[in-house]
Amino acid sequence: MRFSYTLRGLLSVNAVLAAPAPAPVADPMPMPMPTPPGIPSSSSAKSQLTGLTVSAAVDDGKYERDLFPTWDTITGTCNTREYVLKRDGTDVVVGSDCYPTSGTWTSPYDGGRWTAASDLDIDHMVPLKNAWISGANEWTTSKREQFANDVDRPQLWAVTDNVNSSKGDKSPDTWKPPLESFYCTYASAYVAVKSYWDLSITSAEKSALSAMLDTC
Repeated sequence: MRFSYTLRGLLSVNAVLAAPAPAPVADPMPMPMPTPPGIPSSSSAKSQLTGLTVSAAVDDGKYERDLFPTWDTITGTCNTREYVLKRDGTDVVVGSDCYPTSGTWTSPYDGGRWTAASDLDIDHMVPLKNAWISGANEWTTSKREQFANDVDRPQLWAVTDNVNSSKGDKSPDTWKPPLESFYCTYASAYVAVKSYWDLSITSAEKSALSAMLDTC
C-alpha cells in the first residue's frame, strides 16, 4: 500500500511538471503620444536651427501674461485649451461646452497617463515670456494673441500640470522634459516655432537645442 501511494504521488508530480506553462499575458498597448502639426524632421530642425538669429535676450521688465491673450475660440464652442485636449487625447468625450467629460491623455514630457482633464495643463512649447524677450515685445497684441493660440504649429501641448509648472518660462538650456526619449521631438518642435515666428535664441539655447537634436 505504501508503494502504491508513493507511485501515485510520483505520477501526480510528473503530471504537474509536464503541464504546459501558462501563456504570458500581453502587455497593454502603449497609449499613442500626441503629435501636434508641424513637427519637422530632425534634419529640417537642424537646418532651421542654423537659420535662427542668435542674440542676448532683452528683458525690458514689461512682460505680462495678459499681453498674450489666450484661449480663443478655435472651432464651435471649443477654445484653445479644449481644442488641444480633444486633439491630443484618446476616446475624448466632450459636453456641449466642449469641456472633456472623459478620455485618456499621455503627457509626452513625462509619460504620465491621465483620465481627468483637470490633471493637464496646455503648455506653450516656447514660453510666452521667452517669446517676449526674444522679439515678441515688438509685436502687436493681435500678433501675440495669434502666437499664444497657435494650433497650426507644435506650440501647444497637453502635459502633466506639475511638469508644466516646473518648466514655467524656462528655455531648453535651463529646463528639459523628464523623458530623455522626448528630447528630439521637443527640440524639433521648439526650433520650428522659433523659426516660424522669427524669434531669436541665445547662444546657450542654441547649444542645448543642438545637443537635444543630436539624440534624434
